[in-house]
Amino acid sequence: MNASPATLQARAASPVPGDDLRVRVMVVDDSVVVRGLMSRWIEQEPDMHVIATHRGGRTAVEMLAEQKPDVIVLDIDMPDMDGLTALPLLLKGLSGVMVVIASTLTTRNAETTLRCLSLGAHDYVAKPATNRDVTFGLDFRREVLEKIRALGLRRRSRTTRAKERLAGAVEAAPIQAPSVVLRSGSVAKPRLLAIGASTGGPAAVLSFLQACRPNLGRFPTVICQHMPSLFTKSFADSIRRQLSIDASEAHHGEPLEAGRVYVAPGGRHLRFLATEGDVRVQLSDDAPVNFCRPSVDLTFMSAAQIYGRSALGVMLTGMGSDGLAGSEALVAAGGTIVAQDQDTSVIWGMPGAVARQGLCALVAPVQALAQFVDSAVKGERP
Repeated sequence: MNASPATLQARAASPVPGDDLRVRVMVVDDSVVVRGLMSRWIEQEPDMHVIATHRGGRTAVEMLAEQKPDVIVLDIDMPDMDGLTALPLLLKGLSGVMVVIASTLTTRNAETTLRCLSLGAHDYVAKPATNRDVTFGLDFRREVLEKIRALGLRRRSRTTRAKERLAGAVEAAPIQAPSVVLRSGSVAKPRLLAIGASTGGPAAVLSFLQACRPNLGRFPTVICQHMPSLFTKSFADSIRRQLSIDASEAHHGEPLEAGRVYVAPGGRHLRFLATEGDVRVQLSDDAPVNFCRPSVDLTFMSAAQIYGRSALGVMLTGMGSDGLAGSEALVAAGGTIVAQDQDTSVIWGMPGAVARQGLCALVAPVQALAQFVDSAVKGERP
């Protein structure tokens, strides 16, 4: 049963036994239906609970210091104070809080969501267009809960580590998981740069491309970022505007050209087709893989088949393990995989999966990954 506002306020002030072990969630949305449904879903999970709900951003900001959530689900369109205005105040008001933007699928909201991600929001969920779809949307419910859980655990681990550092229990140096074993990369110069990302990906992709700019003219770059269709177009547009590079959402049948950045369209898988004179984009509506469409697995597997040892795969921050099977195929074909490290990833799911499997030539922050690309372009053995 959904907790009443009075119960939520009391819980925030005096947590019940065991609350310190559960992810504390604040839901900020002007829709009473959305607030009620999300609260009920969250309360049914044993490892998370709702400490507050608010219908506008202003109240959320005012109550933030008292309620101290681990994760905030933040709507964009609200009276009083919208999500874009509230976001920087929430991030500034509570260090380390994780924010998930809730946005309906419109072009304007896609652009606003990407703006929120650039300002520090950690992820987003695409809300169905109608209350009925919200109520009965099992995929939407699964996505909301998975992202709250993953970000909440990340928040808790960072908080614990910060306390340990203050207490002198651990050194300030980044953690390098002892189970990660690196392998040698291909000696072939890359002819394709393939990037996979999900949670936290837009900011990481932009940083990586910025650092790689001097080399982007040498090969085509393909990005498989888990996003809905309107979002991927806006994402490609933002890459083009912010970095002044040739970036666009990929189109079926177009040739891959050096110097261009292709973003896999949301809702479609991206593979490659080798013709007599070039390699072209192949888009399909095949069933989701790992609940994802586009799937990094399918893109990397196709890259392995077409480019083999000349394919360079980059796995950036993301939830889940999409891309693991594709990375195994790419490495088996002689190609190279590098991955973002745990300390700098919002969620070390996708990069952690390939790193722990021993598939990577390097596990490091995005700047170091870009330096790896530079070395590979120069023919230096990574």
